[in-house]
Order: sequence, then structure tokens, then C-alpha cells
Amino acid sequence: MTSFPPPSTSEPVKREEQARDLCLRLLTVRARTRAELETRLTDRGFPDEVSTRVLDRLVEVGLLDDAAFAQEWVRTRRVNAGKGKRALAVELRKKGVDADVIAETLDSVDAGEWRVRAEELVAGKLRRENLDDEVKVTRRLVGLLARRGYNQGMAFDVVKTQLAQERERRSV
Repeated sequence: MTSFPPPSTSEPVKREEQARDLCLRLLTVRARTRAELETRLTDRGFPDEVSTRVLDRLVEVGLLDDAAFAQEWVRTRRVNAGKGKRALAVELRKKGVDADVIAETLDSVDAGEWRVRAEELVAGKLRRENLDDEVKVTRRLVGLLARRGYNQGMAFDVVKTQLAQERERRSV
């Protein structure tokens, strides 16, 4: 009768090291949320208890922070992609960020900053538009802002203001 050696006590330690190495490699590429790393570890077949221990340790040492991730995500996506509140909330939810953290992060951005960014987007597009059909231009620009997650009231107000400024600029 063949006897198998008893399971190695170093096996769980080895799996934990592998999970930690995977997380560190992923975090080297870009910041990630706890949920993203948890998903990757699960996809790779790591047991939940190993994932939890590794992720808790990463949080403990400060390498994993969903609030900091959300702050940076909102800052870069707002500035570089011109995203509005609604679109950013959806993106953060998909990344697994807690709803309270999302709300706190989005509320930390001044309302005036959202408007300034919307005005910049509209002004950039408006310079290339033919103002003969203002209804069509308004529809296009409000649609642009809506797709980027700005609320409808602000979008119409920004477009109306920017259209008036552009008409004035062109008449001079």
C-alpha cells in the first residue's frame, strides 16, 4: 500500500506568497481597488482566506487604499477625460469602491470645478461648430456633456452661456 506524504505546512504560506506577489505586480502597473485585486485572486484560484489575509496586510501597510484610489481616479478622469459626477460614480462603482467612499469623494470636488470643466469642453467644441443652426449645435453639445456624466440642467446652462460668448466673439 502506498502512503502519501502528509500535506506540507508550507503550502498555505507558499500560496499566500504567490497571492502577495500577484497583488504587488498588479499594483506596480497602476493603483487598484480591493475589489479588483480580490477578483483577480479569485480568478487565479486563491482561497478566500488567503486573499483576505493578503489584502488585509496590503491595507495595513498602506499599499491598498480605496479612498485614495477614488480621489486619484476622480482627479485624473475629471481633468483628462472631462468626466462628470454621474459618469465617475458609475466607473468607481464598477471598480468596486464603496458607495459612501464614492459619495464622499465626489462631494469633495467643488461644484464650480465641475462647471469650469464643462465650460472648457463646450468652448473647445464650439470653436469648430457652424452657428447657423443653433438648435442642432445645442443638441450636440448638451449630448456631449450628458455622455460624459454632467447633469442636464448644468449642461443646458453651460451651452447657452458658451453659445452667447461664442456669438459675441465671432461678431467682433
